[in-house]
Amino acid sequence: MQKTISALKDLSNNLWWSWDTEAKQIFEDLSPLLWERNNHNPVELLRHISNEELAARCQCELGERILNVHSRFQDYLNSKETWALKDAPELTKNPVAYFSAEFGIHESVRIYSGGLGVLAGDHIKSASDLGINFIGITLFYKEGYFRQYLNEDGWQMEDYPLQYAESLPIEKVTGPDGKDLVISVNIAQSEVFAQAWKLKVGRATLYLLDTNIPANESHYRDICCRVYGGDQNMRINQEIVLGIGGAKLLDSLGVKPAVYHMNEGHSAFLTLELLAGELAAGKKKEEAMEAVKKRCVFTTHTPVPAGHDRFSRDMMHYTFDKYLSKTGMDFEDLMLLGSEDPKNTQGLFTMTVLSLNLSRAANGVSKLHGEVSREMWQHLFPGKKIEEVPIGHITNGVHAPSWGCGYTDSFWKKFTEDLEAMTLSREAAEEALAKVSDEELWSLRYTLKRNLMDFIHRYIDNQLFHQHSPSRSNEYDAMRSEKNTLSPDILTIGFARRFATYKRAPMIFSDLERLNRIINNPKMPMQIIFAGKAHPHDDAGKDFIRQIVQHSRRPEFTGRVIFLENYNLGVAKRMVSGVDIWLNNPVRPMEASGTSGEKTVLHGGLNFSVLDGWWPEAYNGENGWSIGNGEIFDNHEEQDRFDAEQIYSVLENQILPTFYERNEHNIPTRWIKKIRNAIATIAPEYNTHRMVRDYATKYYLTGGGK
Repeated sequence: MQKTISALKDLSNNLWWSWDTEAKQIFEDLSPLLWERNNHNPVELLRHISNEELAARCQCELGERILNVHSRFQDYLNSKETWALKDAPELTKNPVAYFSAEFGIHESVRIYSGGLGVLAGDHIKSASDLGINFIGITLFYKEGYFRQYLNEDGWQMEDYPLQYAESLPIEKVTGPDGKDLVISVNIAQSEVFAQAWKLKVGRATLYLLDTNIPANESHYRDICCRVYGGDQNMRINQEIVLGIGGAKLLDSLGVKPAVYHMNEGHSAFLTLELLAGELAAGKKKEEAMEAVKKRCVFTTHTPVPAGHDRFSRDMMHYTFDKYLSKTGMDFEDLMLLGSEDPKNTQGLFTMTVLSLNLSRAANGVSKLHGEVSREMWQHLFPGKKIEEVPIGHITNGVHAPSWGCGYTDSFWKKFTEDLEAMTLSREAAEEALAKVSDEELWSLRYTLKRNLMDFIHRYIDNQLFHQHSPSRSNEYDAMRSEKNTLSPDILTIGFARRFATYKRAPMIFSDLERLNRIINNPKMPMQIIFAGKAHPHDDAGKDFIRQIVQHSRRPEFTGRVIFLENYNLGVAKRMVSGVDIWLNNPVRPMEASGTSGEKTVLHGGLNFSVLDGWWPEAYNGENGWSIGNGEIFDNHEEQDRFDAEQIYSVLENQILPTFYERNEHNIPTRWIKKIRNAIATIAPEYNTHRMVRDYATKYYLTGGGK
């Protein structure tokens, strides 16, 4: 019996379980209440269940399930039949070192804020599945990102609950002497120390640097407090620990990466540490820079100039003075590496420029974003035409197993012996789809929508339980009394994402009378579910949330428009599985890629989006709907009016009629046809297995890191 308990605890300490349906189900079955209450955290769950209880319950079928799943887990870890071993054996030796300021792997590990982190989490999972020797580097944020709640007016408030190492599947990194491994970085005139934690993600390893140790001055202990927390001074300190500290950690561990991959510019200071090492080895400046370039690749995610980290010359001088004196680097040379004007180092230091200057390859995250990035940074490459600027593109995808759910997985396994193949091959997807009747697909949709509605009802009850303001009790009572108006019979739209203003979350409320007619059409009604967080310092984004909450309280929208507080990965998984339509209406071309709509596909969800990010590449006219045809207006108000009109018009004339048009068996055959087209054309292409293979073949293997 001890073997079974050990196997269960072994499973809990590797996040492989987070994308294995049977493993998740085992933990939930141990205690559905504790599982929900502890944010689906198996480590914390097992802390509340005694070994005596486990021993008793594992005597029967549960014990067999645990051993079977654990056996599959061990087979996964030890498999010699991986893509990398077959097609990229070089990447099974020296690792890919992937630096990212956030990793959204699972909702129980709160070291992420939004899409960048979710992409990094899906990237590391696919790298594990593909058998690539892969190491992630990030920070251990003791408060993570915030927990969101709304005040009486609908204004976002933030709460920062601590996360404790003993409640997470992490362990201290130790040196050969068995003591905690500690590295140090120079910030201003201080030496700042960081310990490291290790988290296993399947076959991959994620290291988390942590400055919250007694050796540091108090203000430096908080560097790793919150994701993107604090002011510019805090930001540059975090990026020094991430980049320079991360490079030093790998060196201390004796790790020699085949390539350093910078996921956005936050970690670009790692190039300075590599450069310092090359200079210390006796290389001249130009030779040292070329050596660093050969070891680094860079992915940019930001299509607008204001979104790139920039630091003042004074801040750079103050922060790097001691570091430069110890490495022998010249301050003017440093500023030149990050200057957008090579003839003027008196301006701002831009992290993206540093990344581009010291990388052998760079890419945007969709075809359109690659085009935007080449135009944005053309001035750094004098004499080159826009199309010659050395920034390519690899379109983002999603890790399909992470975004599935138990019911959807079970459904597709009835029609295919290889669910993974269905998500990676159009031929396999079409073969499975040919076996599924329209009635069965419609049954899938109804079940998933019912599961979403039930989840929302429980979620609202949980909000009542945790509410911060007694004065909101009447509002919650009204929501609960009206909750039965959320119905699986009604076309359901989902909108959930970071509430940056360019994403224009309230756009569908531009014409309240028209929206009222659409939502409350007696023959073709509609309901909308919103969720998302604004950055704590983004008052405009917070006002968007307030507007939506206020609209949801209007009598004509009560029960048909819902805003779910505290959006996280768990809520996202529920929403992408249950909604009929995933709405996305950013200002083109400001959505670098976006991936949330890709997650709905295997569940039978359809996309309705501006032709921005990944959607222009995927949309074929039959696998969803577009908002406009890529029109861009100089006047923002004119753009908003045009796009809002497109949303209403397509809803009224295309989406709703298609959904409610039924055959003699009450099946929307035209709608089901679009679902089939979406699954066949989107799932096999817009996934992180394809994406990571692209990175491996186009960037990781190029030059071999030599």
